[in-house]
Amino acid sequence: MSQESKSVLHRAIGASAIGNAVEWFDYGVYAYLATYIATALFPGDGESGMVFTLLGFALSFLIRPIGGMIWGPLGDRIGRKRVLATTIILMAGSTLCVGLIPSFDMIGIAAPILLYALRMIQGLSAGGEYGGAATFMAEYAPDRKRGFYGSFLEVGTLAGFTLGNLVALLLVNLLDDASMHSWGWRIPFLIAAPLGLIGMYLRSRVEDTPVFREVESKDETEETVGVYRDLLTRYLRPVLTLFGLVIALNVVNYSLLSYTPTYLGSALGMEQSDALLVPLIGQAVMLFTLPFLGALSDRIGRRPMWMFSCAAMMIAVIPVYKLIGTSLTGAIVGFAILGLLYAPQLATISATFPAMFPTIVRFAGVAIGYNVATSMFGGTAPVINEALISATGDHLIPAYYMFGACLIGLIAAFFLIETKGVSLRGTQVPGTPEAIEEQKELGDLPEPELTPVK
Repeated sequence: MSQESKSVLHRAIGASAIGNAVEWFDYGVYAYLATYIATALFPGDGESGMVFTLLGFALSFLIRPIGGMIWGPLGDRIGRKRVLATTIILMAGSTLCVGLIPSFDMIGIAAPILLYALRMIQGLSAGGEYGGAATFMAEYAPDRKRGFYGSFLEVGTLAGFTLGNLVALLLVNLLDDASMHSWGWRIPFLIAAPLGLIGMYLRSRVEDTPVFREVESKDETEETVGVYRDLLTRYLRPVLTLFGLVIALNVVNYSLLSYTPTYLGSALGMEQSDALLVPLIGQAVMLFTLPFLGALSDRIGRRPMWMFSCAAMMIAVIPVYKLIGTSLTGAIVGFAILGLLYAPQLATISATFPAMFPTIVRFAGVAIGYNVATSMFGGTAPVINEALISATGDHLIPAYYMFGACLIGLIAAFFLIETKGVSLRGTQVPGTPEAIEEQKELGDLPEPELTPVK
């Protein structure tokens, strides 16, 4: 690979990761500051306000499949870059507006209505952002290093979560409780605007992926109706396999990364600053392991990584959650253990999911399959965990939920086609004999060129 091509690749990685960071920065600060949002924008006591706040968190996920159905086929027709430029602006703009909503005391019921409306916009944009970014990253990465380079998309995810966590932790420690409830909780949401502008700038400096441009030049893109039909017929196996993997991935993701501060505070009575410290340390540990795990998947394959992670989580999750309930130290150690066992899934998303579909339906397949599963089982995880703990008094509910999800993920991983080192070019499912024959006929793909800065 020439120096020029490496520069394009690194720019594409940065453009993908920064958008993902903005998206998960928003989800992170919303989850971490849920108690303050509840008292500022909802009526009633803290407990009912918390439930309505977590419903707002879940609402954006319920809208995500609609976003996937809109942006996914569009990205397969007009290109990944154009869709990603739109979704990052929608995400950053709506996040900024959450920080500007007047309190319930000022505008009454309009406050939660505005919050829910903005969460729906965020969900709509996120429906295209994640699938598009994963596809963009995977199609730019070299085949033999797709796991390594793809892992940086999840570095962006954890960086966004961690930055949101860090900002929330600093505010909780620097401001008194009255200031946090009055205006301090708004600050992290205002930070989304400059982050979004940075992401938009990076994406404007990179051409669409060479893989997509090759298909587009041959006029092999599909009409939207054809995409939906093919996903439910020709590509039903990868859709169902993806669905099972995403259930495992995102039940763990949102139970562990998003819900932990709320769980530690409401279920275990931990101080707010300590509850924010636990995931901050664990996420930092995970963040630095992701590129190494991505590179490992380039050597041993994606399927073994997923099967190990799901099986290990099933074995460890219940005893580790018992450890989390013992003390602050136990919570830090327990979170780190689960985070490291979960990391092989997280590190290989961009190498695994886009490679399950051919170029002509790749964006749509990932966006729709990923977001339908996420809306049903991922984004709803915090509110389901909270409701079940309140109903049963059992603080191990998140562990049981993760165990069941990882069992589904383990079964799905058994049906996963291994695509380690396989090209993503062409109109056939990567890793199949038909795809291998097609790629032999295609010849070498020209290296991408640098886009002039205007």
